[in-house]
Amino acid sequence: MRALLWGFRIFLFLFLLAFALENTDPVSIHFFFDTAWKAPLLIIVLAFFASGALLGVLSLLGTVFGLRREVSRLKRAVKTAAAPSL
Repeated sequence: MRALLWGFRIFLFLFLLAFALENTDPVSIHFFFDTAWKAPLLIIVLAFFASGALLGVLSLLGTVFGLRREVSRLKRAVKTAAAPSL
């Protein structure tokens, strides 16, 4: 199973490497107010992928912190319920 996983990783790496080597043509992205960004296609794709991943992580932070707060509250409730009463 481990060898199959490494084989898949190597295949994925080689596929992405071939994609990167084939997409080095410069392209321009036009923004507002006549501004443009000229860079190789690969850089632009990676930048937008990274910014999308970052926005996804940031959108989940509120949920994660809320769940952590609930878990700590439930742990305190279990600890006080399990404590022997004197």
